[in-house]
Amino acid sequence: MQTVITASRLIAAEEVIENPVVVVEDGVVTRIATRGEAALPEGEHVDFAGCTLAPGLFDVHIHGSVGHDIMEATPEAFGKIGSFLAARGVTSYLPTTVTAPLDTTLRSLEGLVKFMGSTEYGAKPLGIHLEGPFLSPHKKGAHAAHQLLEPTVTMFDRFWQAAEGHIRLMTIAPELPGALEVIEHATKLGVRISMGHSDANSEQAAKGTAAGAVSATHTYNAMRAFDHRSPGLLGEVLSNDHLYGELICDGLHVAPQAVKIYWKCKGPEKAILITDAMAATGMPDGNYKLGELDVRVKDGVCLIGENTLAGSTLTLDHAVRNFAAFTGAPLTEVAKLASRNPARMTGFADQVGTLAAGRSADMTVLNAKNEVVGTILRGQVRG
Repeated sequence: MQTVITASRLIAAEEVIENPVVVVEDGVVTRIATRGEAALPEGEHVDFAGCTLAPGLFDVHIHGSVGHDIMEATPEAFGKIGSFLAARGVTSYLPTTVTAPLDTTLRSLEGLVKFMGSTEYGAKPLGIHLEGPFLSPHKKGAHAAHQLLEPTVTMFDRFWQAAEGHIRLMTIAPELPGALEVIEHATKLGVRISMGHSDANSEQAAKGTAAGAVSATHTYNAMRAFDHRSPGLLGEVLSNDHLYGELICDGLHVAPQAVKIYWKCKGPEKAILITDAMAATGMPDGNYKLGELDVRVKDGVCLIGENTLAGSTLTLDHAVRNFAAFTGAPLTEVAKLASRNPARMTGFADQVGTLAAGRSADMTVLNAKNEVVGTILRGQVRG
């Protein structure tokens, strides 16, 4: 039986449709029309009066939530994480690793493979984001310095084989010896390269782009500070119109003024919102794990050592609201930063990120305050 979904408006790929009618059958959108075009088709009718239907949100950088870490790679962890994400408008994501001992990373990758593309656990994991161990010790952030490795094709291939080819995104510092060769090699395999946790100068960052990098990991954070004579990686990502750039928009990792600068530079085609969320997300303050690191969380802020930020407790729907508030950009644009753009960057644009006939019926339902009031996951309405 088909389901007929109505709302006040719908954010489509290139337009906003007022009073939309979305027909869904077997989890797939079969038709999008308007109420004025014809009478409602037969089927179960679900109406979201006063609400906006947006493409399901897609988080390409998330380490965990609700007390669980992605590195656990267990059904329990993925069940809890997937359900939590789905309740907050996220329908797809890239489980993201953190630097750990080599055996631990390989074991986690082997475990993560079991969940790739699964619809059993709520939000769907589409591929793996390998963040570490090819990072700069000078910009390691919350990654353990003694577990970082210099990039080599041989080492990357060990990760690739453990993940059975499911690594879709990799963060790497382009200035490291061997990094350019690894970038070129991984790119040929279909991996999207994001430069980050990097002390690269301008020349090194440009070489990373030339070798195949397509994005930057959490822009501003874990990068060499901007200098007008030596802009570094930050200068590369803000000035290069071909590069995407992730952003953690929680008002803590990046000040609202810097968010506005980022928006002016990257614009609606290349900006991507992420969470970098860790196990403490959706949980009370306390002590948690990020991989094998101990993280203390107070007032929602995740820290290791004296004052090093260790991921966030941000949710992607909250990032969308923050970005709209900080920049004044309309929801019709901002929603795409958490759906269409990450899908394009990772090469999943033919599967997710837009609402259209023939696509999976994954939608986020937002009220007038841009709050999630429902998620439609493969045609099934979830609270």
